[in-house]
Amino acid sequence: MRSKPFKPTTTSTAEELGQAFGLSAADTAEMEFRSDLTVALSKIIQAGRLTHAEIAKNAGTSRTRVTAIANGNTHGISTDVLIRVLAATGHRAEIRVKQSAA
Repeated sequence: MRSKPFKPTTTSTAEELGQAFGLSAADTAEMEFRSDLTVALSKIIQAGRLTHAEIAKNAGTSRTRVTAIANGNTHGISTDVLIRVLAATGHRAEIRVKQSAA
């Protein structure tokens, strides 16, 4: 039995990535939100104002999780933990709501 040849797909936005994976609009929006939050958190944590241990203590999570977030690895880390880590760094998110393009 022959398998179908793998065809790489290049995407430049979370919306395109969601479409490529066949995700729903809601799942794509969550992926985009978490991605944006992770990128911002990674930059804040890597700036080094606080140690990973200090951030973890303030957020009520582990240093290992803070290090994972700093490295952009949020698999298995809930959005509420990401928000607590953001707050622990002395930052907060602003919400901007806009109409979807579709």
